[in-house]
Order: sequence, then C-alpha cells, then structure tokens
Amino acid sequence: MLGTKWRSVVGMCIAVLIIAFSSSPQFRNIYGLPLQMRIIQGETAFFNVNYPLTVTVSQDLDDSLRIKTQPSGYAISRPVFLEPVKLGRATVEFKLLGLIPIRTVQVDVLPQLKLVPGGHSIGVVMQSHGVIVVGNSPVQVNEGQYVTPAKDSGIQVGDVILGINDTPVHSDSQVAEMIDGSGREQVLQFLIKRGDEQLTISVKTVLCNDTKRYRIGLFVRDSAAGVGTLTFYEPGSQAYGALGHVITDNDTNQPIDCEQGKIVPASVSGIQQGKRGQPGEKIGVFIEEDQLLGNIQKNTKFGIYGKLNQAMDNAVYSEALPVASMNQVQTGAAEMLTVVEGQTIERFAIEIQRINLQNFPESKGLVIKVVDSRLLERTGGIVQGMSGSPIIQNGKIVGAVTHVFVHDPTKGYGCFIDWMLMESGIIPPKEQQTSKRLFTYGSRLNKSA
Repeated sequence: MLGTKWRSVVGMCIAVLIIAFSSSPQFRNIYGLPLQMRIIQGETAFFNVNYPLTVTVSQDLDDSLRIKTQPSGYAISRPVFLEPVKLGRATVEFKLLGLIPIRTVQVDVLPQLKLVPGGHSIGVVMQSHGVIVVGNSPVQVNEGQYVTPAKDSGIQVGDVILGINDTPVHSDSQVAEMIDGSGREQVLQFLIKRGDEQLTISVKTVLCNDTKRYRIGLFVRDSAAGVGTLTFYEPGSQAYGALGHVITDNDTNQPIDCEQGKIVPASVSGIQQGKRGQPGEKIGVFIEEDQLLGNIQKNTKFGIYGKLNQAMDNAVYSEALPVASMNQVQTGAAEMLTVVEGQTIERFAIEIQRINLQNFPESKGLVIKVVDSRLLERTGGIVQGMSGSPIIQNGKIVGAVTHVFVHDPTKGYGCFIDWMLMESGIIPPKEQQTSKRLFTYGSRLNKSA
C-alpha cells in the first residue's frame, strides 16, 4: 500500500513538472525551433538548455555534428554548443528528463560560403512571359454605344495573354496588330494564364468607330522597369541575388512571370522622405542603359536572380564576406548597405529587433529598425528602392531588407540570406516540411522597400 502511494506521489510530481515546464519560455523557444536547420562550417549553434531538458546528437546518420559541453555529451543547466565536424547530416534530439521527446531537429552541415556584398543601385528591366492585362478600354462601335468584348467574354485584369490563335505573343504591339490584322469581325482564341491555370477564351473583335481599327477593349503591358538594390553575388559563378521580394505589376499587383530581363547601372538622384502612413522612395535614374550588368533568369518571392557579366566593386567591403545561416542571427546591432545619393554605397546602423526562425522559405524573417541618425535625417528610415540592401552582422551577410512598415518608416522586414541562396541555386533547396511555423511577428505593412 505504501509503495502504491509513493508511486502515485512520484507520478503526480512528474506530471506537475511536465505541465510547469510546458508553459515555460524555454519550452516555447525549443519547440519553436525549425524542424530542419543548416549550419555552415565554421559556425557554432547555441542553445540555452536547462533542467529538466536534455539534448543529444543521434549518431545513426552521420558524425557530422558534435555537442560541446562539459563534462558529458549532453548538458543539464548549461549552454549547449553544436559544432560541425564535417559536411553531412545529423539529428539533434531535445528530451524532457532524457526520456520524453520534445523536439527533433535535422541539421545539415554545409560548406562555408563567401559572397561579395551588394548595396549597389541597379535598374531592373523585365520582359514578361506573354502580355499582362492591366485594364479594360470600352470600344465605341456607334455614336454613344460602347462595348467591352474581352471583359464580357471572361478575360480579367491580371490575366496573362500567352497566345492568340495558337501563335505565341510577346509584346503589346504584337497583340494589337494581330487583333486588327483579322481584317473583319471574327472570333479569336486567346490562351490565358490565370494564376497556375491555363485556359482558352473566345473573343469576338469589333470595329472601333473612333480609330477604325479592330479591337477587343483591353489595356495590356509587356514589360516593367524600376530601381532596386543588389544584395550579393558569388565571385566564382557570378550568380547574384537582388531585391529580396517579388516584382509585381503596378496595376494588377500580380507577380510578373519573367521571360527575359536585364539589370543596368542606376543612380539615386533624390529621396522622397518616408513619413508615418506614407512610405518614402528613392528617385532613381538609369545610366548607360546599354551597359548590361547582368541578366534576369527568374523573378521569385525572394527577389530576382541571374548572372552578372562582370564583377561589381564594393568600396565598403573590398573582399567577399562569409554568410551566416538563420540560427546564427542575433537580436541587436547590425548594419545595412545601400545608396542614398548618386552611386556611392554607404553603411548605416540598424538594429535587429525580432527573429522568426522558419521551417520553410518565407519572408518577414527579421524585424529591423534604422538607428543611424544620418539615414533617418536623409530618408526618414526605410524607403522604396532599398529592397535588397544587404544586412550584415558580426562581419557576415545575414539577410536583406524587403519591406517598410507603413505606420513607422524607421522599421521594416528583412528576409534570411538562406532563402536567397536557395533561390540563386548556390545552395540546394530545403526538403519540404509539413509542419507550420509556431511563432510569427506581424505588423501592418503593404509596401515593398
């Protein structure tokens, strides 16, 4: 009887301990770790692991990782350091009382990377795949009578016209000529891309009483241009990344499916200062537009990517810098590189205020704040055109500026360099994870920096 009571008391104590620990900040921090992490050779990942939590490295996959603690292979009430031994993969297990699994993290050890940091202002010129429908244009067929054949047939703003009557289209002028070239009212077959779907829509052309041309009542656009910031390039392959966010059409807010594009030199001729509720903007101009800095191979949620034609000097950092994976980023002091006048790259002090470790590629990994009085005086904080400005901490490239907070231009979001390196093809993509991130840091914003 006494033994039974004793076991009940012990069981009750353990249950209370588990419940208490589950509500602790340490539990939330450990359980919020991504299921898959990357450590670059030369880095050390740090975890503060206290009783009753233990951490071990499983050796069933590889001996690529070790735990540095004293005196045993796992630590209780001590900081834990994960040190890469060689390239490969290991599994790190966090357990309660060394028995109950709390979190299992797969860790890949990658070779050290060095990139030339950007900060350069670049002009971006993109040719879309097909032409983008940006609006409707009623066609006058008789005095006071207007029709909208394309809209009535189901073509929507934001659709991309890929072809007409089985002929691919590449420019707005080509679309206009093909429609008018029909020579009479007839039904044309339009191949349309809407999101991830392709469909065929039949539209009857009409003769415009005003222009004497056959039309269907659409405004279309085949290209986009703007000024942004280069984030990095890899000196061996000349692969680059820029902007840190997708380029969308101004009228439809839809991502532009890039068929071909280029980046050219640009200069900042002025600054429209950011204010609360009104994001500022760099006023940039293309210079020597015929001078091709590089091509654009793809437009993704983490920016544009391609190959440079030549090396681009950075006066602030004359040599390539190592990169830091997301688990190395810390809250606190950092810097960003950007241009606010002419073509001169400058470094400005910022503060990383929040870090959102992520299981899968997603933006808004960092919340940053401009603390440099020089930049605050000149721009008011983060402005449009700073997208892609590299974020550097402890001598390593950790990410890029992506968005500004509309209600507070001194603050904004950044993305981890991990995701940009994946998009560039410099490192392989992560394996797809099914679990969602546990903690997010939201703030009202709607403008790219």
